[in-house]
Amino acid sequence: MAQTFTHTLATESARFAEVLDRTDPDADVPTCPDWNADDLLWHLTEVHAFWARILHTGAMTDEEVEAVEAAKPARPADRDAMLALFATETQALVDELRARPDDDTPAWFWLETAQTVGSTRRMQAHEATMHRIDAELTAGAAVTPLEPALAEDAVAHAFQAMWAWWGTLPGFTFAEVGVPVELAATDTGRRWLVQAGRWRGVGESGKSYDEPGAVLLDVAQPDATALLTAPLAEPAASVRGTAQELALWLWGRGPEPAATGDLDALTALRTVQATGMQ
Repeated sequence: MAQTFTHTLATESARFAEVLDRTDPDADVPTCPDWNADDLLWHLTEVHAFWARILHTGAMTDEEVEAVEAAKPARPADRDAMLALFATETQALVDELRARPDDDTPAWFWLETAQTVGSTRRMQAHEATMHRIDAELTAGAAVTPLEPALAEDAVAHAFQAMWAWWGTLPGFTFAEVGVPVELAATDTGRRWLVQAGRWRGVGESGKSYDEPGAVLLDVAQPDATALLTAPLAEPAASVRGTAQELALWLWGRGPEPAATGDLDALTALRTVQATGMQ
């Protein structure tokens, strides 16, 4: 997937810039209520600048990462200058990723269990895609469809990375709420079995936490007749839609697809989705 994700990052970023170039800088971003169009443009510029420098410097320690953050470029006051800087930082990130074709190459990543170049590549492909959707919604333009394989991976990535952070903390335990929920992509046949619940534990500061969370239990290929470890001929709870509809809902960019079944399980999953991406 290395070349695919890097290509996605480049093409989605180009579309993002193309849309914002003809959008009112002060237009509100409906999916990010505190931002206008220029704030959205600057956010993705900063993101690309940060990750390009993380890879270029080889930063791995907290101190090295903080140094990269401290050296970030200043926000230009001029829209044209910001677009130019976005193009420069995006190309720098794409170049760094293309220079590292092996996804298993070690690299700093905010999820301690996934510190590889592949994690950065995958994350930035999805981040550029979701912010491209933000740009189109801000401009009042039609949302460009996601490639089905990318949409499928966005569903998995939500659970494997975006909501996985609590599970890496020492001493934190996961309390299940309701039964597992099947997410079913009606266009591709891919299915995911997920469990919603609560992450509970005590942080390093001594503060107790009880936070919504969800974990991916299993995935079924389109030709599978049942989920691998927990076959459910008639799932007790399910959410069904196209791969894109499932991905956009989980990432906070679209409405909830059709949901049926166990109310406690669905409510717990909705609670996780409502927290957004951490």
